[in-house]
Amino acid sequence: MANIKSQIKRNRTNELARERNKAVRSEVKTRVKHAELAIAEGAENAEELTKVAVRAIDKATSKGVFHKNAAARRKSRLTRTRAESVAS
Repeated sequence: MANIKSQIKRNRTNELARERNKAVRSEVKTRVKHAELAIAEGAENAEELTKVAVRAIDKATSKGVFHKNAAARRKSRLTRTRAESVAS
């Protein structure tokens, strides 16, 4: 445990941020998983679920949970999967 007052406060702040980031990451994983499952099954709402997942990734990026390039990679992979399923 830190002895310095500012570091004690910083530890509290970091813990709050960690919990918030964890929730956001979990939400993104859930949305992406639902979209990928719908794509694999060929569901009618796959496009809508993909849009929801991309929106969740964008929100996480704006909150600083993901780096912008990591978000771009995730969105690219998701939309590529969607495009491949439509093409086949």
